Amino acid sequence: MVGTFSKVHSDIFSELDLSIKPVEVERVYYRGIISPSGAKSFDIKLAGIHAVWLKDDVPAGKANFTFAETFKNFFQNYVSAWNAAPFGRYYFNTVFVAMVTTFVEIIFAAMAAFAFAKMDFFGKNLLFTLFLATMMVPGEVLLVPNYITLTALGWVDSYYALIVPWVVSVFAIFLLRQHFMTIPNELYDAAMIDGLSKWRFLWTILVPLSKPAVITGALLKFVGSWNSFLWVLIVTKSPEIRTLPVGLQNFSSATGSDYHLLMAAATFSIIPVVILFLITQKYFIAGIARSGLK
Repeated sequence: MVGTFSKVHSDIFSELDLSIKPVEVERVYYRGIISPSGAKSFDIKLAGIHAVWLKDDVPAGKANFTFAETFKNFFQNYVSAWNAAPFGRYYFNTVFVAMVTTFVEIIFAAMAAFAFAKMDFFGKNLLFTLFLATMMVPGEVLLVPNYITLTALGWVDSYYALIVPWVVSVFAIFLLRQHFMTIPNELYDAAMIDGLSKWRFLWTILVPLSKPAVITGALLKFVGSWNSFLWVLIVTKSPEIRTLPVGLQNFSSATGSDYHLLMAAATFSIIPVVILFLITQKYFIAGIARSGLK
């Protein structure tokens, strides 16, 4: 199949000058033959650019696509990107690790925050200050010690390595503790007089009353786990354990200059997080405001 036109546009929005080099495309979606004066002739060959249209010669509104054709062309890059790498496995790993890490962290953070907010014990304020001081230690400083520990435990390239080191968050403890302190102590005293255990008071009264702060802490942890790259890159060796950020980086290296596929993969990798934030944003804002954070 031979065409005679000088310039085309691809879905990566880069203008390709055919006088410099030939352009390989998989299919031309616009119909008809365009022959501008002074055009260069070239062959159309099968390759990896999935959506090509002619510059200013056939406007999109005059292409006469059916709805089914338009729908198929729009999602072609997403389908090609999804099939080019094991993104299904990357998605499962990312969701599983993020959900387990978030769930366990909230349990530990709620228990620690309850102790610091409502219970009295020797050295409470000093211990809480030491907890806060650890937030000043960069995470990169702990990469080597953590890796050595996981190697000794035999957890490298496993879900344990992706979950266990991150199930405790000092910031989550601080966030929940600040919110727990806004709940009157009289409510705690009344519950103790009525014979309610501390464990039951925490999970049936305190946590439900602190839902905005709990959801805020959970959202921050989930997004952080979803976006985690450096640690996952260090402790994983097989594609079966990798999460989306590392998988996307490997996909970028493999596809090279196929930016249309890379952009499609990057798009469907962030959609779940965006949807989650849109659903929980009112709780996120309320949690930050009520916890006294600026």
